[in-house]
Amino acid sequence: MKASQFFISTLKEAPADAEVVSHKLMMRAGMIKKLGAGIYTYMPMGLRVIRKVEAIVREEMNRAGAVELTMPVIQPAELWQETGRFEKMGPELLRIKDRHDRDYIVQPTSEEVVTDIARQEIKSYKQLPKNLYQIQTKFRDERRPRFGLMRGREFIMKDAYSFDRDQQAAKVSYQVMAQAYRKIFDRFGLTYRAVAADSGAIGGDLSEEFQVIAATGEDAIVYCPGSDYAANMEKAEALAPAVARAPAAQPMTEVPTPGHSTCEAVALLLGVPLSSTVKSLVLATDTLDDHGAVVKTQVWLLLLRGDHDMNEVKVGKLAGLEGFRFATVPEIEDHFGAKPGYLGPIGLKKPVKVVADREVAVMADWICGANREDFHITGVNWGRDLPEPELVADLRNVVAGDPSPDGKGVLAIERGIEIGHVFYLGTKYSAPMNATFLDVNGKPQLMEMGCYGIGITRLPAAAIEQNHDDKGIIWPDSLAPFTVVLCPISPDRFPEVKAAAESLYTGLLAAGVDVILDDRCERPGAMFADWELIGVPHRVNIGDRGLKEGVVEYQHRRDSAATKVAVADIQALLLARLNP
Repeated sequence: MKASQFFISTLKEAPADAEVVSHKLMMRAGMIKKLGAGIYTYMPMGLRVIRKVEAIVREEMNRAGAVELTMPVIQPAELWQETGRFEKMGPELLRIKDRHDRDYIVQPTSEEVVTDIARQEIKSYKQLPKNLYQIQTKFRDERRPRFGLMRGREFIMKDAYSFDRDQQAAKVSYQVMAQAYRKIFDRFGLTYRAVAADSGAIGGDLSEEFQVIAATGEDAIVYCPGSDYAANMEKAEALAPAVARAPAAQPMTEVPTPGHSTCEAVALLLGVPLSSTVKSLVLATDTLDDHGAVVKTQVWLLLLRGDHDMNEVKVGKLAGLEGFRFATVPEIEDHFGAKPGYLGPIGLKKPVKVVADREVAVMADWICGANREDFHITGVNWGRDLPEPELVADLRNVVAGDPSPDGKGVLAIERGIEIGHVFYLGTKYSAPMNATFLDVNGKPQLMEMGCYGIGITRLPAAAIEQNHDDKGIIWPDSLAPFTVVLCPISPDRFPEVKAAAESLYTGLLAAGVDVILDDRCERPGAMFADWELIGVPHRVNIGDRGLKEGVVEYQHRRDSAATKVAVADIQALLLARLNP
């Protein structure tokens, strides 16, 4: 490709609404162009990167035995109503109607459609296992789209779905995909972790996320440096303390704390460690009738150490707390007789269900709200001052230094960007959609399913977050829009420069190298700045002075300076660098 024939549209400054590095650099490098909130045009330079991502994903999926198809972006609501997701999914699911007033959705994922295909086409155990995948546009109506392609509303995803006879076979399919994902991300040259994960809205029992390590990542990754343990924050278990509860050593005392409504402020006022305070979080669960009206509300009091944060995913998995919400101020005042900020488990107006975090269950002489504005209670002890908690559970996010669940050290935390996710679904979708096959005994059995996704358009953004400097993007060879750029200096003035550039360009093309020749006759500084911003990893500068010495200049995007290379050797050097 020659630059004069291509579409290059670099910017000196990023748009004001670009927040993270990848968003800024993709806009400046002319890779994407914003059309609306969370909706982008993939410009020619960016599309080349996306196509390279797709090609590697497609090769490894095919190698792993998956079969490609393409499912519609617009899907009839009837399928989603069969699984209940049409009603259960929130406003992220874009619902539309056609001219006949029939309900449709714009697909965020395709479990229902692919399960419908399987129940129609797969009749016998002899047809299993099967894995069907697509690389297709998705839409999720994010409340707050941001960070460019990191959290857009329209995006491209590779989603695959496996179908098996039983759990054992399904877990084999899951492991095949998990290994295929490792091969894919290894080929991209990215630093990543595979972490145990919660399945979220997709559902399922076995789940792993693939996270690119980046300081700007939205996700917290928990891992043990001394072992293979890794999980996302929602999944990481906070073990119960190994020590027994100490005996009470202080009397229970109500103390004035005027205007100090947070654990941090109370600890500072009283001159005690924040870890000696207990925060009160009030939740509610509603029982609905057949018409969706609330017939009963249960109020819950969750107790966590003052320096810990509640993990909503863990809490939502506790019996009775599925679908919880935070209690309203009137509900709180009705049960506690006080406003938020001074709440505690002692002296309630109405009974609530008390759940204590594992850490709180072994605390002694702790501090909590007095259920009276501007007052807290010190020296609180289980058994003496209030009953033992009704339920003790892991309610919190882990913190660095917590013991690793595998017993092989302590936990560390780093930031990551999710680029892939694999799930074992079981019969979550095949059961409500009656996707069955005839087993060897001639009886119908539900298909066991798995689901596997890669964010095709998110992956380049994640790669940029991990590979950039103050000049621009630094692409790995496998992702770069062009692998090599040839930069002739003043070819319009020096015919020998133009001829040498054309000769090298022709030779590299013949060798199968993805090369671009910058024939725009730009000033050297502007030309080099463009390609440093775009991030092409290998650059050859061809100038009149060098040619008189029989050399050209080679510079990798990570190199601080160029290296002189004999004209006769430059193609061989490039081929060696590209095929180590």
